[in-house]
Formats: sequence, structure tokens, C-alpha cells
Amino acid sequence: MITGFIALYIFMLAAFTGYEVISKVPVILHTPLMSGSNFVHGIVLVGAMVALGHADTSVERVVGFLGVVLAAGNAVGGYVVTERMLEMFKSSGERR
Repeated sequence: MITGFIALYIFMLAAFTGYEVISKVPVILHTPLMSGSNFVHGIVLVGAMVALGHADTSVERVVGFLGVVLAAGNAVGGYVVTERMLEMFKSSGERR
């Protein structure tokens, strides 16, 4: 039971730290920063899957599942934004 509280504490601390770091990034740098860190989203997804695999209680499984869903959405969204950003730099003849 105490392990669940520690995991929840780490999750809340990571969420707060991530929000604070991202909120300090200027808007003009957000998209290049996001495209450059897509590999981190994949690592977060793997970590969420490992955490879900080690879940014992129903609450831990629900939190782990939410972590996997959110991490997968974050990874996919990063690649979608990168693709859109790269489309902006192509000339009109090169676009599909």
C-alpha cells in the first residue's frame, strides 16, 4: 500500500515539474522542442507499461492504464505536430 502512495507522489511531482518546465518555454520554441523530444515520449510509454505490468491492486491498474493511454497520446501527438511543422517548410510543389 505504501508503494502506491510513493508512486502517486512521484507521479504528482513529475506532473507539476513538467507543467512548470513547459510553461516557461516561449511559444516560438515549443514545436521544435516537442519534435526534438519525441523519443522521450516513447520512453515514458515504456515506463507506463512496466508500471502497469507490476500493478497489484485495481487502483494501481487504473492509474497504470491511464498512464499508458496518456503516454501513447502524447507520443502520437508529438509525431503529428512534427509532421505538420515539417509540412510548413515544404514548397507548394512538394506537398501531397
